[in-house]
Amino acid sequence: MKTTFRRQLTLIICILLAATVMIGVAFRALFNRYAVQERESSLTGAADSVAALVEAYSVAYLNDWGFRTNLAVAAAASETDILICDADGIAHICAMDIQRCEHIGRTIGADTAEKVAQSGQQRVDAGATKLYGQARLAVAVPVTADDGSVLCIVVASVEKSTLNALTGQTLRIFMVTALFVLVVALLAAPYLTRRETKPIRDMAAAARRIAHGDLNVRVPTGNQNEEIEELAVAFNNMAIALQNSETVRQEFVANVSHELKTPMTTIAGYLDGMLDGTIPPEKHRHYMELVATEARRLSRLVRNMLDVSRLRDQGIPPDKLSDFDICETAGQALLSFEQRINQKELNVDIDMPEFGLTVRAMQDSIMQVLYNLLDNAVKFVNHGGTLSVRVRRQGNSAVVTVGNTGPTIAPEELPLIFDRFHKTDKSRSTDRDGVGLGLYIVKTIVLAHGEDVYVTSADGRTEFTFTLSLTR
Repeated sequence: MKTTFRRQLTLIICILLAATVMIGVAFRALFNRYAVQERESSLTGAADSVAALVEAYSVAYLNDWGFRTNLAVAAAASETDILICDADGIAHICAMDIQRCEHIGRTIGADTAEKVAQSGQQRVDAGATKLYGQARLAVAVPVTADDGSVLCIVVASVEKSTLNALTGQTLRIFMVTALFVLVVALLAAPYLTRRETKPIRDMAAAARRIAHGDLNVRVPTGNQNEEIEELAVAFNNMAIALQNSETVRQEFVANVSHELKTPMTTIAGYLDGMLDGTIPPEKHRHYMELVATEARRLSRLVRNMLDVSRLRDQGIPPDKLSDFDICETAGQALLSFEQRINQKELNVDIDMPEFGLTVRAMQDSIMQVLYNLLDNAVKFVNHGGTLSVRVRRQGNSAVVTVGNTGPTIAPEELPLIFDRFHKTDKSRSTDRDGVGLGLYIVKTIVLAHGEDVYVTSADGRTEFTFTLSLTR
């Protein structure tokens, strides 16, 4: 399997090669066109000059050695092969050899000569190639007599191989330069590619470490590449979330194990005592009642865990929502604690609107919230203390507060008070009636309604407050 480095390097090489070839082809075509245009312009200038020279000598140019000398000089100066043909296109004077030349008597073709006579100036590459026997770039210019007839045709030409040589030399310079650039790019590509892919390799290594259980690993941030930086930040956030989830999972397993172990150990101890005779038969009923109590405690723990799990996964079904008076519901919940309130000789402080407040929520769940908060308040209120229930309107919400006097909760415990199985009593054994899920259930139900719940504890008074949306 190819690595990202190899794929990027291969891609860079292919792009560079393709770009070099395309630029080379385009450069060659453009330069060829430019060279031909420039050479054609030069040939046209040379042909026009010779035509003017012929017009100056008129008919006498055929036998004037001075003309032929000037013709040879003009051809040498312009680095051009010049022929003078008659009106039928047959060469009778050549600048290459003013005395005798093999081109004398050859023709550029009667048709070509006729076209030149009609157009005034013409590219005659085919005719010149035929005359010289090699590929030529040629321009023909007619020279007219005073009566308007064609006196002769001046043909200026060069070998196309000279143009190819010029183009080839330029192309070689280009190819050498391109090759140098390509080599530099290939030498720099591994460094640049490895630099770009290093964060990805670091993330892969970190992912392998996470897969082996090392959740403390993090990848470096501060990358100049915006996408890689976003990926690194997301990876670290994922690692933090996994670490937090693992911490919560371990704590949850430890707490559940502790909560299950205590009643199960008690049940097993009582049953073993009755079976081996340590507990006399006349006390079996008493201890069987204790076993039944512990069994019910286990049942409550499992039931509450299932309820919370179902609520978190499914949320509050819309068809379960109803309109009800939160003040009336709070009063009903408070009445269920009448016996315990009397046993602890508590003062009850109730502050609710006279005509109540109608909210929209799942009534059974809110009743459970109130029951759990009141149960928690009655459990920890000092003997003869004050238990308070207040309901007030705040904007479009009803604010419900359940408070009690007694020991305050340490500030460091407040953020953890709604966690599963969290108890301010770290021994976890003094509270035999609870299973450590009451406040966690409160938080889960309130949040499932899209509302908020919080706690304050100071100066010997603790208050739990949650909100509910009023019916509109």
